Amino acid sequence: MKVAVFSAKSYDQWFLQKHAIDTAIEFTFFETALSPETVALADGFDAVNCFVNDNLSKAVLKTLKSFGILHISLRCAGFNNVALQQAAKLGQTITRVPAYAPESVAEHTLALLLTLNRKTHKAYNRVKENNFSLQGLLGFNLSGKTVGIIGTGKIGQAVVRIFAGFGCKLLCHDPIQSEIVLQSGARYEPLQSLLSACDIISLHCPLTPETQHLINDSAIEKMKPGAILINTSRGGLVDTKAVIGALKSKKLGGLALDVYEMESELFFNDLSGEIIQDDVFQRLLTFPNVVITGHQGFFTEEALTEIATTTINNLLDFNSGTIKPENQIAIAPD
Repeated sequence: MKVAVFSAKSYDQWFLQKHAIDTAIEFTFFETALSPETVALADGFDAVNCFVNDNLSKAVLKTLKSFGILHISLRCAGFNNVALQQAAKLGQTITRVPAYAPESVAEHTLALLLTLNRKTHKAYNRVKENNFSLQGLLGFNLSGKTVGIIGTGKIGQAVVRIFAGFGCKLLCHDPIQSEIVLQSGARYEPLQSLLSACDIISLHCPLTPETQHLINDSAIEKMKPGAILINTSRGGLVDTKAVIGALKSKKLGGLALDVYEMESELFFNDLSGEIIQDDVFQRLLTFPNVVITGHQGFFTEEALTEIATTTINNLLDFNSGTIKPENQIAIAPD
């Protein structure tokens, strides 16, 4: 089975090749993202494997179908970059990695918050310059703070467990309530109630038409003054311009991001020698109370191992007609 892997970095190659030994899979790796301009590279392959910022639009899917490709394998959980209805019409199957070491993203969520709150990044740089002043490094205790978790799937549940260990009061919002979350002492609230009650709000829900810009001007207006927002889920959940306005007015007390709604032009690439053309992103970087990482929440050995093994199993299972239901994206009729 010949598989074209797009947006492939060295670590993708290493983990996929390691776990594909003794299988019938032959990977060919392309560092470029899949797009209308690069889709021709997939000609001659049996399947494609893609990541979060690859373009799986209607046009791309049609071209893949013309190559005889009926299996689009995602090495991620999210699938907002896929034209699902088009895939269904073309008879294409979309598989994904629905959960991979959820603790990796959950722990990164806390790392971002602790960095933002205790300003360890600033303290580190000061000490390197023999500056041991504590001026401007004041933080607050997490214990006793009210934390809102929006989305309580496996990652959200892991975040709940960690915050509970810090002694936080936990409010959650999700259309499907988790018994595990309820047993932790957290309670579910309507979104509006959660927004107005929480000192810290952390996003862990998928990006869908219903959740696009979930955090917008209206949502921010309902938040407590000085609340901190964390997003390690999908960039499109947050209206970036609305957040910038809230930072300028000091309505938001801080912002921690591992994702960004226009990240496909930036993240996963070394642009240190380039002039960044995204003025909105550049504006975010000017705030002293903003911490941004480049979509690295998933980036642990445990997560990459699970991504590789599940991806390989999905490819083999498709050929044998035994795909696990939880790994195949069910597409509702248009």
